[in-house]
Amino acid sequence: MKVSVTQDVFRLAQVFTISRGSRTEAHVLTVRVSDGGHVGWGECVPYARYGETLASVEAEIAALPARFDRAELQGLLPAGAARNAVDCALWDLEANKAGCRVWELAGLPEPGPEITAYTLSLAEPEEMQAQAARNAHRPLLKIKLGTPDDMARLEAVRAGAPVSRIIVDANEGWSAEVYADLAPHLLRLGADLVEQPLPAGEDEALLGMARPVPVCADESCHDRASLAGLKGKYDVVNIKLDKTGGLTEALALREAALTEGYQVMVGCMVGSSLAMAPATLVAQGALVTDLDGPLLLAEDRTDALLFDEAGVHPPRAALWG
Repeated sequence: MKVSVTQDVFRLAQVFTISRGSRTEAHVLTVRVSDGGHVGWGECVPYARYGETLASVEAEIAALPARFDRAELQGLLPAGAARNAVDCALWDLEANKAGCRVWELAGLPEPGPEITAYTLSLAEPEEMQAQAARNAHRPLLKIKLGTPDDMARLEAVRAGAPVSRIIVDANEGWSAEVYADLAPHLLRLGADLVEQPLPAGEDEALLGMARPVPVCADESCHDRASLAGLKGKYDVVNIKLDKTGGLTEALALREAALTEGYQVMVGCMVGSSLAMAPATLVAQGALVTDLDGPLLLAEDRTDALLFDEAGVHPPRAALWG
């Protein structure tokens, strides 16, 4: 079995800003796995928040043994970007060899489109209102916040998009005091959900706090091992394949989270349609789907995912799975 890795860069349609910084390009790793007769591929987005770089993730993949299968991979690499790309490539390879779709291999119902959030970049209130107005036709908007001065931004986005559903992502940027102050206004302005309001290492403060809108764990939830630490703090878990380490663990996390009474959000890093394709299978029936990465790009893969009024559609076989 041959595993190869390439670095790819996709230009963003516009500057994308969250509380941790701005970017104009998406840097991804593309992994191809070949058995000599068939090829599968996958994509990951190394994330500095989790101590990952393009070089470190590539090194993890290069250190894999010459032969392994998808089950063995789960113990060879930790949850994270490296395992994600290889795991998804192995699923694609298995489907290509079997002449069927990944959803069939996984024993899942045939997937359909899911309405996805569209993310508004963090900016001054006037610019965020303008962004919201330009995208007010979209049914679900995600607002990037995470500063002590977010009230004006919330008001501005609601004014720009008075009908759209709204979810809020603080990216760990609030203190407990800021969140407690903003929480009633999230409800008043019709927010459906708030994502990771406090830093992952400080989310014990959520115990016993009022949650007028559902609170979603993102940076606090990586894989099934995270669930034990979320009780009493969160109502929803955000499943991202770059955190779970691939589709295999993402599907297992979804099942475990639902069994334990959490609702599920399926999110993404900023990547291409290849990165989103496996996640569309996890997103079936999710409370919130947030797979808008390709919508933020100025360029994408060949045979890119279809986005229309029905949402993000599952991938065609020519792309993945």
